[in-house]
Amino acid sequence: MLELIIAGGWTMVPLLLCSIIALAICLERFWTLRRHRVAPTYLLAEVWESISQHRLDNARLQSLRKGSPLGEIMAAGLLNAKHGRDVMKESIEEAAAQVVHELERYLSTLGSIAGIAPLLGLLGTVIGMIKIFAQITQAGSGNTAMLAGGISEALLTTATGLVIAIPAVFCHRMLQRRVDTLVVDMEAQVVKLVEMVHGDRERDASVELVKS
Repeated sequence: MLELIIAGGWTMVPLLLCSIIALAICLERFWTLRRHRVAPTYLLAEVWESISQHRLDNARLQSLRKGSPLGEIMAAGLLNAKHGRDVMKESIEEAAAQVVHELERYLSTLGSIAGIAPLLGLLGTVIGMIKIFAQITQAGSGNTAMLAGGISEALLTTATGLVIAIPAVFCHRMLQRRVDTLVVDMEAQVVKLVEMVHGDRERDASVELVKS
């Protein structure tokens, strides 16, 4: 491994850093963006049960807020539910904007690495080719083995950049898709909560909806 880094030149150092950062982001985001952690399917039923039994006090709201991103959005809305539907919706939108921002954390960095890695690899190849042509100018082109070895070393950085970029692009799109799916799911549950709190759904229908 060390021999490959040395052979590729100084551009292998930022490429290696890019690979470490990309791997760390992917592992952290895949762990963080688990559905049962972000938007538990049972949460709406629990909240509605607490509302129905008049057990939704400040302690339960604080626990709800800290439990999950969806809980944070619901808690923000419920804290302002007594001020009317419009105020509740505004509170939910403000909390949701912050939650979505947190869900998308590091994704822009991962996307940047996916774009930069091939360019760094190409830069390393160009620098390596320049060195090869400089050697040809000084020593001539009679030593084909030296030329072949130099070209293979020059292309090493391009290959490394592509090896980093391809999975980074794949993971970035997969994670972005997961965020979009979670946002849609959270929006659906929060809309149901607003409708139930402000009486747009009958109680029996609401309970059936929550259970389904």
